[in-house]
Amino acid sequence: MLKLKEEFLRLLDEDREFRYAVMGRLGFTELLERFARLEERQAALEERQAALEERQQRLEEHFARLEEKFARLEERQQRLEEHFARLEERQQRLEERVARVEEELRENRRVLTVISHRFGILTEVGFREAMKYVVEEVLGAAKVEKWSYRDEEGFVYGAASDVEVDLVVRDKAHILMEVKSRVSAGDVSELYRIGELYRRVTGVKPRLLILGGFIDFKARGVAERLGVEVRPISRDLLAI
Repeated sequence: MLKLKEEFLRLLDEDREFRYAVMGRLGFTELLERFARLEERQAALEERQAALEERQQRLEEHFARLEEKFARLEERQQRLEEHFARLEERQQRLEERVARVEEELRENRRVLTVISHRFGILTEVGFREAMKYVVEEVLGAAKVEKWSYRDEEGFVYGAASDVEVDLVVRDKAHILMEVKSRVSAGDVSELYRIGELYRRVTGVKPRLLILGGFIDFKARGVAERLGVEVRPISRDLLAI
């Protein structure tokens, strides 16, 4: 019996077919088949997992390249924004420079107009016509009209005469205005009397304004005393 047992164990160890036959008799064949199918399924899953890991790795590499590309794009965009900022700053400086040049040209034009009138090259009518743009700068786009009145009592000039002055009505304010190449104290007093006549006739107290080239020193004092506003046509013209 012992020998038979030893022979049986030997055959199990050494004879594969005998071993499978014994296992079949004992019901292990079905289990082995199930294990084999499980191993095959596990192998398929491992292959699928390996494929997924490989795909994931490729995706990670792709995303890494995209991130690098986006980083370069952001860097380029930042450089472009800095470039545009410098261009805008340069453009602003150029616009300011052009504005200064235009203002200097306007000032020079005003000075030449005043000097031309003073030396008889330009008539009073021509001077006033040339100064229209100055009026527009001071008063905006307001329309300049003429106010004419027959002063029978001679309030303005001491004798009956026709009085005429430029009139601007803006924002319900009435502005009587004169444009002179040279402003004297007499010009200031004259506009003041015209303003008083206008107030008597219309019942409206006007604002009085003189735009002048050369402004006498005495004219400034009289203007301050009578409430007449005197403005220089150009800042480059010195008051004398």
